[in-house]
Amino acid sequence: MNTKVSIARCQDYSNAKDAIKEALNLIGGLEKIIVPGNRVLLKPNVLAIRSPEDAVTTHPAVVSAMCELVLEVGGIPVIGDGSGIVKPGSTTTAQALKASGIEDVASAYGAELINFETSGFVEVDVPGARQFSHLHISRAVLEADVIISLPKLKTHELTLYTGAVKNFFGTVPQKNRKQAHFLEARRRFGEAIVDIYSVVKPQLAIMDGVVGMEGNGPSNGTPVFAGVIMASYDCVALDIVASELIGIDPLKVPTNKAALERGFGTEHPEIVGTPLEKVKVGFKRPEGGITAYVPSFLMRILRKQLAVKPIINTSNCALCKACVSNCSAHAIEETGKVLKINEEKCIQCYCCRELCPNDAVEIKKSLLLKLVTRSKS
Repeated sequence: MNTKVSIARCQDYSNAKDAIKEALNLIGGLEKIIVPGNRVLLKPNVLAIRSPEDAVTTHPAVVSAMCELVLEVGGIPVIGDGSGIVKPGSTTTAQALKASGIEDVASAYGAELINFETSGFVEVDVPGARQFSHLHISRAVLEADVIISLPKLKTHELTLYTGAVKNFFGTVPQKNRKQAHFLEARRRFGEAIVDIYSVVKPQLAIMDGVVGMEGNGPSNGTPVFAGVIMASYDCVALDIVASELIGIDPLKVPTNKAALERGFGTEHPEIVGTPLEKVKVGFKRPEGGITAYVPSFLMRILRKQLAVKPIINTSNCALCKACVSNCSAHAIEETGKVLKINEEKCIQCYCCRELCPNDAVEIKKSLLLKLVTRSKS
């Protein structure tokens, strides 16, 4: 596979289409993967019910540009995703697609908009699986002729960085997502994500790196200008370059490491277009992911003392129980009108923090960890 990664500057979302065309031309264009009549699934990151300005979701200008470009080569654009649960029993994905502006994009281009939560899943075998020998994958994904990942450039409290490969976590049902988070270890979680990726087999990734998210991503960080659009036919190669672009060691990202170990991508992709050194920007690291930088021998000896624990700020909590719905370990307990995280059960996957609509879940670091991480800043 062609593992070139292109980088194009993009100062504003009004220039998104031109930047995407530039990035695509540098690697070979859409014609290499799309023939007229192909059903092309565009998979943005629509994590939660947030507006484009929050930099949590893929910007609608990127999705709009891709719809235009797919149509120009004769493809049939289809847009789909499955977000996390915010309220029990709610159709979160539908609300998230609307709030993100992506529903309007689909309407403007007459593109089918698919809610993975409600459109059905198919059980598939996973050859060479490391964690899941069987998975349920969105029917829309399996029926597509071409699959394109449209991730947002963000940090992530569990995986340090989230991008083109992790974007396909949205293609499996909540049950599989909870099982993956319950694996606890970052390494095993990364392997689970790669199990999903190995089944989906995307043909292209276009990274929305115009405005990314630093700090406590993927939903509680701070929007930050990065000014790039990136493209690659290889999602792993793109993630290697993108994580380096924001100042994170690519091999510290569990999805990158797991993918390389399985033979996906390459550790040293060829970069074309704007040189990486000219667009590098140091994103603030996530608090929850900081333990990835602590030496493994120290983690084994001082695991409890180096824990990064989520806690619920009851003054901000609206008792929507999104955290309860998303906790794989069933560690969140209700006492009267107060929710509390049971530290003994907590596996520190940060789903509660990621999907809380009121930012009521905060991070608590031990004194020892504060000292260790201060030396790394």
